Amino acid sequence: MTGLPLSAELAARARDVLAGRVRPAPARDAATVVLLRPGPEVYLLRRKATMAFAAGAYVFPGGSVDARDADQDVAWAGPSPAEWGEVFNAGERLARGLVCAAVRETFEESGVLLAGPGPDSVVADTTGDDWEADRLALIDRSLGLSDFLARRGLVLRSDLLKPWAHWITPEIESKRFDTRFFVAVLPEGQRTRDVGGEADRVIWQRPGEALELAREGEIFLMPPTHHTLGELTAYDRVADVLAARREIVTIMPRAVEIEGELRLVTS
Repeated sequence: MTGLPLSAELAARARDVLAGRVRPAPARDAATVVLLRPGPEVYLLRRKATMAFAAGAYVFPGGSVDARDADQDVAWAGPSPAEWGEVFNAGERLARGLVCAAVRETFEESGVLLAGPGPDSVVADTTGDDWEADRLALIDRSLGLSDFLARRGLVLRSDLLKPWAHWITPEIESKRFDTRFFVAVLPEGQRTRDVGGEADRVIWQRPGEALELAREGEIFLMPPTHHTLGELTAYDRVADVLAARREIVTIMPRAVEIEGELRLVTS
């Protein structure tokens, strides 16, 4: 058990939390989507250095569940919220919010939309100016996912998502998330684009290559991202990832003292 060494600032906070001098921050429900294309390659965004959480880190698209994500008016195709709740050990309302957040955040942060005119179709292109206006409206919360889909006559395709993992930010962090991870394939005809916002760079990279870049210090990966990329190196094709059998086990890294140094471990 080696773990990751903590920065001096985080180590100081960790000692305060472990000693009971500081109460852990609550973890906000969130969704993250590992977007894949043949290779397989994964879509990664570099968070701006000014961000309060994970500044400079390369991450998958994702974010907090918005209150409107649990709207029961969202047009839906695929496994029901109740079925997703069973997979992620969550109530039906939260499960609905998680799936909707996954679809919404993927569109906001990559331009990819996991929705279609019907239960067996998917939008072919989302690169026009009108799509961009809707994407920006979703980001500033002047438009909700339900209204966005209804106005365009689309249904959310929950069957295009595969459950992958469940990570909770360590209690020593000042900003925490209770995040369910999904996997999805880039729909045929759609393409990602550099959409800006919280990110200043986007890349498509093979999982093993991304890990090598991290080892060389070229990119920075948070533990859940690093761990997920490591898991994906076991698969040679996107189809193999989708066919993988997954048991969703909650992982919350914790701080432990090893030879006088505080480190973050997952076991």
